[in-house]
Amino acid sequence: MEQIRNLDQLLVYAREVGPKKLSVACAEDDVVMKAVEEARALGIVNAILVGNGEKIKAVLDKMGLDAANYEIVDEKRGPAAAALKAVELVSTGQADVLMKGMLETADFLRGVLNKEVGLRNGKALLSHAYIHQIEGYDHLFFVSDGVFNLYPDLKAKVSIVKNVVALTHAFGLENPKVAVLGAVEVVNPDMPPTVDAAALAQMSRRGQIKGCTIDGPLAIDNAVSEESAKHKGIKSEVAGRADVLIVPEIESGNILVKSIVYFAKNKTAAIVLGTKAPIVLTSRADSAETKLLSIASAVTLAAHQAK
Repeated sequence: MEQIRNLDQLLVYAREVGPKKLSVACAEDDVVMKAVEEARALGIVNAILVGNGEKIKAVLDKMGLDAANYEIVDEKRGPAAAALKAVELVSTGQADVLMKGMLETADFLRGVLNKEVGLRNGKALLSHAYIHQIEGYDHLFFVSDGVFNLYPDLKAKVSIVKNVVALTHAFGLENPKVAVLGAVEVVNPDMPPTVDAAALAQMSRRGQIKGCTIDGPLAIDNAVSEESAKHKGIKSEVAGRADVLIVPEIESGNILVKSIVYFAKNKTAAIVLGTKAPIVLTSRADSAETKLLSIASAVTLAAHQAK
C-alpha cells in the first residue's frame, strides 16, 4: 500500500478495507454517535452499541438516526458492566475494534484489563498514540506516549516504540523515522531521558528494534526542522524528517499534543496500542471529527493485523 500522508487519505483507505465491526461501550452520547454514524455511512464500520438501551434509542431518535442500522446490546447495570460487555464482544471475535463512549476512562480500562475477557496482549505494555496532520507538513506525525505511561523507563520506552512503529506500518510507512525527544540534542547524564534516547538509538543501529530508524536525543526543533538540524550541525537520517515523536514522560507529551491541537491548524486521531485489538479512546472534549478519524485509524490497524 502507499503511505497515508494525511487523514483525508486515511478515511479513503479505511473505506477500502472496511467495514469492520465496532463495539461501543456506553454509546448513549450524541457526539460519540455522530462519529459512529459518519463512520457507518462511509462504510468504515458496522457498530454494536452497548449500554442502556432506552437511553441509546433516545439519543438515536433525537439525532434522527435509524436504530435499525445498529445492533443494540441493552446493559443497564452501569458503565462498568457496559464496558466489560463491549470488551467481551471484541475478545470473543464478535467485533474487531473497541471504542470508549460516555463513561470514565478508569471504568473503561478495567474492562480492557479484565483477566477473563479483557484485551491485554500477554505482558505487552499498553500505550497511546496521537496521529496529527499539521498544516505545512507533507506527512503525518505519530506522538507517543502522552496519555498512559507516566515516567517510562528504558524497557517501557522500547515497548512504546515497538507499538507505535507497528501502527505506522499499517499506515504504509515501511521504515518510519523515530525521534526520541529531549530538551537537548546531546547526552547528559544529569538528564536521564537523553541517556534513554541514546540507548534506543543504539538498539536500533544494532537491530534490537526493527522496522524503523531511531535517533536521539533530539530537541523538538531538530526533530521536525531540517533547517534547524543543519544549523546545529546534526547529521542524522531522522533529524528534521521525523515521522514518530517519542516523548520522555507524560507531562511533556500531554503538553506537546495539546499544543498541536490548540495552537496549530490540524486534524487529529488517537488510538490505544499494545492490545489484542485496536481501541479508540478519545477525550470527551474531542470533536466528532477526531472521534471519526480515530475510528478510521483503528479500522486501518485492524485490517493490517488481519493480514
